[in-house]
Amino acid sequence: MSVHEAELVVSVREFSADGVLALTLRHPLGQELPSWEPGAHVDLLLGPELERQYSLCSDPADRSAWRIAVLREPGGRGGSAYVHDALGEGDKVRVRGPRNHFRLEPAPRYRFVAGGIGITPILPMLAAAEAAGADWSLLYGGRSRSSLAFTGELSRYGDRVTLAPQDETGLLDLGPVLDEVPDGTLVYCCGPAPLLDAVEERCPAGVLRVERFRPKTRHGSDDREFELVLARSGRSLTVPPDVSVLDTVRAAGVEVLYSCTEGTCGTCETDVVEGAPDHRDSVLTEEERAAGDTMMICVSRCRGARLVLDL
Repeated sequence: MSVHEAELVVSVREFSADGVLALTLRHPLGQELPSWEPGAHVDLLLGPELERQYSLCSDPADRSAWRIAVLREPGGRGGSAYVHDALGEGDKVRVRGPRNHFRLEPAPRYRFVAGGIGITPILPMLAAAEAAGADWSLLYGGRSRSSLAFTGELSRYGDRVTLAPQDETGLLDLGPVLDEVPDGTLVYCCGPAPLLDAVEERCPAGVLRVERFRPKTRHGSDDREFELVLARSGRSLTVPPDVSVLDTVRAAGVEVLYSCTEGTCGTCETDVVEGAPDHRDSVLTEEERAAGDTMMICVSRCRGARLVLDL
């Protein structure tokens, strides 16, 4: 699988809300960047063992630049602090991608729900839905009005957008949005886990599409040992109960792309040739899990005794 990777330059650095830093990235030689669709994200390779994923939130038609927005997380693992403190205008950063596991599917109606920094993948979706002439609305919540990012851009949509700062209106009132979802409607949601769980509970089956920043708790089958066959070489490996597929193939000297190691970014997605994956990721849809064609090897395992991967 060919994955684009390049060193880009920070051309614009500006705050779009309290604690939310927006960076515009360009090619140092002015070359066009790869095309992308709403919902896509890129990996920022910030240093050894420091890679983070951020949604693209600019105009997909503008291939001269990409924009991301990063929320400073004081209790985070260091990625947001690095972006906020170490990346200034003119600085270069290694970027890989884009990739997309949160695509905007065609539909006559959309209901968008965003919480906090979860507005970033939703923002280009709104423009796409508007351009397609779809019936859509956005419910966007956060701690306070000053913490809501890109409100200036959202204002052009008028009453299609409802801003709901928690210190003014309390928790998001999902009832008006989700209690009656007309046929043909798709619901897109991104934000903190409690919001995603609440939306998931109220949504009719089959209409919800989510993107998670943190892994969803999944209880897979027993972590038993199984045989792993690498289809390209025919090599056979043993995956112990307490070792991931990713760590097993890396220990065997096989180079594979990976990033989050939590099953949220999709970087390590690998085609399944034979066997039944035990999916434990937070990326694939239920339909994709049922098909069993691919798996995230950083967290998912095997339901049987043998798994053959396209490696």
